[in-house]
Amino acid sequence: MQYKLKVSKTYLFQLALPIFFANIAIPFVGIVDTALMGNLGSEKFLTAISISTSVITMILWSFGFLRMGTVGLVAQSFGKSDFREIVLTVSRNISIAVLISIIIILSKDYIILLIEHYFSTSLETQTLIEKYISVRIFSAPAELIIYVLLGLFIGLQKTKISSLLVIFFCITNIILSMYFVRDLNLEIYGVALGTVLSAYLTVFIFLIFSYFYIKNEFKIVPRFRKVFITRKIFKLFNINFDIFIRTLLLTFAFLWFTYQGSKIGEDYLAANAILLQFVILAAFFLDSYAFATEGLIGFTIGRKAKKSFLLTLYNSFKLSFFTGIVISIFYIFFFKYIINIITDSDSLRFIAYDFIFWIIIIPPIASFCYQFDGIFVGASQTSEMRNSMIISVILYILFSYFCIYFLKNHGLWLSLLLFMIIRSVTLNFFLPKILRKF
Repeated sequence: MQYKLKVSKTYLFQLALPIFFANIAIPFVGIVDTALMGNLGSEKFLTAISISTSVITMILWSFGFLRMGTVGLVAQSFGKSDFREIVLTVSRNISIAVLISIIIILSKDYIILLIEHYFSTSLETQTLIEKYISVRIFSAPAELIIYVLLGLFIGLQKTKISSLLVIFFCITNIILSMYFVRDLNLEIYGVALGTVLSAYLTVFIFLIFSYFYIKNEFKIVPRFRKVFITRKIFKLFNINFDIFIRTLLLTFAFLWFTYQGSKIGEDYLAANAILLQFVILAAFFLDSYAFATEGLIGFTIGRKAKKSFLLTLYNSFKLSFFTGIVISIFYIFFFKYIINIITDSDSLRFIAYDFIFWIIIIPPIASFCYQFDGIFVGASQTSEMRNSMIISVILYILFSYFCIYFLKNHGLWLSLLLFMIIRSVTLNFFLPKILRKF
């Protein structure tokens, strides 16, 4: 069975649109959890949920390679019409997800100890953190398997299904958390339990759906006898480890930004935290194109369709850049209004106003590094992604020292912009390695 190769701008946009709606659904879970804890009569609940969710999210996000590694291999197998290899790839990454999650669960006490060591909080807050972590940690197997299932459907260019998966998880999470906290008075336990149950419910439904989808769409019955082939497992570990290192370095880059901001001044640290939300919001839009590109790139490589590959690159960069410009124009007109909603502090508002220039120019420029990530994920060229990030982070740190010395907080934002440019330049340097696949 041969599937039609489609790489038009319209098709790319159609793939990207549901991903965008799924992306913006995720923050609503955090908003609802915060609101639930914020109405319990003590700020300790808010502090505990903020710290706990940040730590858990960072841990799980570090294993985002389970999605990215799945996308590239699935998309390439799809392009080759090797449907059994798709099943085996997903099965192998699910096995890795389960193994990793067991290690995370067994590390629960160490995670709690690290939080207590690095966060100066009251004994009551520490108790609340421990209560949350002790429950939420058990969502790890389900949440990591969700990453793999997302990779499967993005790789198959079924972004509506992948988006539905995320939205279903978010909605059930909100409903269950509200029920446990408001109706059963389980307080912070309720929020954690809502996430755990919604994750397993989502995995249960979508694993069954995936089984019958593969059976009906590809006319094969999924079999798992060849899952544990040493050569294939080793290849997966290489791909996943490269992306893991890349993700850790990216996390470090933003932690470095926060750290340097704190050295400039506490008020600048707070203002930068607000301004970063604009960068993240833009990323939600632009990453939707990158996710869509991942599946298309892998498919064109599997088909050995070089012209379609190059057209996908062109369309991805063009759509993303244009969207980045639209976002920038939106920020020009609505930046101050949004800032005024986020904070009622006049001092923070005035500081934020001074840095609107960076918020305006970042989206179109950053659009290129986001799309390059999608291209290299789809091609499974993960060592190049790792090497690019190593070079980018080293130069970013060096530039930040120089820029901050002369320009203070403006220098910090300049160094962040340079970091994004360097990522694009280095990945473009490695692009010929992908072209050699044709």
